[in-house]
Amino acid sequence: MSVDAAEIAVVGGGVMGLATAWELTRRGHRPVVFERFARGHREGASHGATRNFNNAYDEEHYLDLLVRARNGWDALGLVDGEPLLRLHGLVTHGDLDVSSVEHRLHERGIHAEILSPSEASARWQGMRFADPVLFSRDAGVARASAALRELERRIVDAGGEVRWETPVARIDETDAGVELVLADERIQAEIAVVTVGAWTERMLPGIRLPRLEVTEETPAHFRPVDGSAWPSFNHYVDPDRYPATVYGMPTPGEGVKVGFHRVGDVVDPDARPHVTTHADALADYVREWMPGLDPASAVPISCTYTSTDDSAFVLDRRGRLVVGAGFSGHGFKFAPGVGATLADLALDPTALAAEPFRLP
Repeated sequence: MSVDAAEIAVVGGGVMGLATAWELTRRGHRPVVFERFARGHREGASHGATRNFNNAYDEEHYLDLLVRARNGWDALGLVDGEPLLRLHGLVTHGDLDVSSVEHRLHERGIHAEILSPSEASARWQGMRFADPVLFSRDAGVARASAALRELERRIVDAGGEVRWETPVARIDETDAGVELVLADERIQAEIAVVTVGAWTERMLPGIRLPRLEVTEETPAHFRPVDGSAWPSFNHYVDPDRYPATVYGMPTPGEGVKVGFHRVGDVVDPDARPHVTTHADALADYVREWMPGLDPASAVPISCTYTSTDDSAFVLDRRGRLVVGAGFSGHGFKFAPGVGATLADLALDPTALAAEPFRLP
């Protein structure tokens, strides 16, 4: 078995691993990313054309990370002639205190305003509103698949490497650093950043992690029935009528994505059944709240969440292993900020992420 060397190894080539590697290249390093699956695979949580760029948070640690992420998104510039963030706006409504979120966003210099239900309905005629609506024009969607391509391009152009279809069987800490065990090769590195999503517990059996639950989620794209404008959206629904908060966004060429947040069945990521759940309830929701969509037109999407019990991320370091995990279905928007945080942890053993993100 041959032995190779890398200064910093990144295990997992989803958006978090690629964002971390890109950030490391910005600081003069040449990381090597190892990804089990092929480029463009759909086995994890990073595939698809769009992700909600949702800024409706009132917790300081998420707002700090959001600001850092926004700087990273902006630094990536134009891809195929347009930014990676489409800032067509976000509406948040339902059973939550929208004034608290508005206040927190104003403190950060982020646009936010509260509209009446009638004002919101007049602006977005494809939707129905029954409560005050928080609108931020500084939100919208991240172009997910385009972001993955651009991050890889930046890594390679800066002298890093992304190795697709290169599974890592085991990671061992050694006196000198870490050793990655591959099928026919061993990689010696000073530090390993592990961002493997649903496979985190299997890859890091020696680290005390919070409970990580892997679920298969099945939002769907619905066909618009007219030319109404569509924002991204969060709707905190009545739990007696619907199983969970609803989120969504327009995806050009595919329709409007609508989904329940974190309601899927627990699955083994190596044996996903690809079974659609809650389809009737989702169609009922669209029928009641989204007159601008055809409720019978659903095209389901399958993805995974890897969630902590409180939905807080894991961003921490143990020895020479840096862990990014538990993004709980709301991590993609934060990817450049997460990458910068994990790069901090990899390069400085005294660095700390915000307290809610630390390991037990």
